[in-house]
Amino acid sequence: MLRNTITDLLIVLLLGIGVLLIIVFYPAEEESADRFQAISPREIALPEVNIAFGVEVDSLQHHSAKVRRNEHVSDILRRFDVDYATIDRLARQSKEIFDVRKIKRGNSYHIYYSGGDTARRVHYFIYEEDKINYVTYDLRDPFNIDILKGQKVVKKKQAWVKGTIDNSLWMTLSNSGNDPLLALKLSEIYAWTIDFFDLRKGDRYIARYNENYVDGEKIGNGQVLSALMEHKGERFYAFYYDQDTIDDYFDEKGASLRRTLLKAPLNYRRISSGYSSNRYHPVLKIYRPHRGVDYAAPRGTHVFSIGDGEVIEKGYERRGGGRYLKIKHNSMYTSVYMHLSGYASGIYTGKRVKQGQRIGFVGSSGLATGPHLDFRIYKHGSAVNPLRVESPPAKPIDSSQLKEYKNFIKPLKAELDERLEEGDSKIVFRENHGL
Repeated sequence: MLRNTITDLLIVLLLGIGVLLIIVFYPAEEESADRFQAISPREIALPEVNIAFGVEVDSLQHHSAKVRRNEHVSDILRRFDVDYATIDRLARQSKEIFDVRKIKRGNSYHIYYSGGDTARRVHYFIYEEDKINYVTYDLRDPFNIDILKGQKVVKKKQAWVKGTIDNSLWMTLSNSGNDPLLALKLSEIYAWTIDFFDLRKGDRYIARYNENYVDGEKIGNGQVLSALMEHKGERFYAFYYDQDTIDDYFDEKGASLRRTLLKAPLNYRRISSGYSSNRYHPVLKIYRPHRGVDYAAPRGTHVFSIGDGEVIEKGYERRGGGRYLKIKHNSMYTSVYMHLSGYASGIYTGKRVKQGQRIGFVGSSGLATGPHLDFRIYKHGSAVNPLRVESPPAKPIDSSQLKEYKNFIKPLKAELDERLEEGDSKIVFRENHGL
């Protein structure tokens, strides 16, 4: 019996010594390797986190709807048991970021909450300003509400459009199932090069542009990247290019497609009345819109055209602008000069004028209390504030960058030329390429 006990102890002792030797002499690197190999990647996989509008919404319930007619933020949040004190703090804290009084009917909102129908607790309220921008209200601590603005990811896809003019570019695009708003983009690019009201049947066009998508839904068109308009047998190219951090459109020679407009059509003393939607008229003694800028200046002060163009109207309005001129600069801009005392020599309807050319003289004809020029600008037929019209410098590609620019546009120009001639030029087609 004793002999067996001693034998068992010797066996345990020898096993213990063996284990100790393995621990002491076994290489640490191999031990680490074995340990890592013993753990399956599946065993350490992290759970997926559900993120929406930049916040974690795991385990939260979601309610989404659109703002109803005459609905306020308080109406929305009260339905989810948010108290009036919290809503008031939210509105006050939000003023500098987003005025909650300006939520629009039809825009989407989202509420992430926990609890059942009788004990709901709102964690996040999100309001979508538009298809891209949204505002997130973190209501987890009602006494310390975090308010953040965010943007959805916009994905861009390249698209091509091509066609032959039947009557107008707008109608041609619309009739072919393409977005007619592309006509506005092209008319602005070529505003100083082509008169889009003078397009002829048989003129051709092709353009490569971006389409913008959010959450798989197309939300509109982005930048036109390159274009070719064939008008009266002549080809006009446009290439979108970044020169010294300034993006602009240039032709195949590197010249800018834009032209400058003069900031003001005369040397004036002061602005006596600005652009307003509700100005008190000094003669009529009533409030009405004033869609121009009044420049006070002595009678007879020279008035100049702000840009190249054609005089399309020359007339007199006894109960309005008195002697006036209307000059069409391109398919986008038209300028009007009112209360003139007279016209410069040789000015008539149909006359082509140059930028800076004298066209008339300051006066007080029509409804006016004193000599001044009522100056107006129309963009696409709608009045705009002349003081806010941006006129980018018509700077060509710098000579130091011209070689690089020409290398950049060489394959683009070749592709425009090739695609324009492919197939039946009267067929409009589109092709999308993910960026």
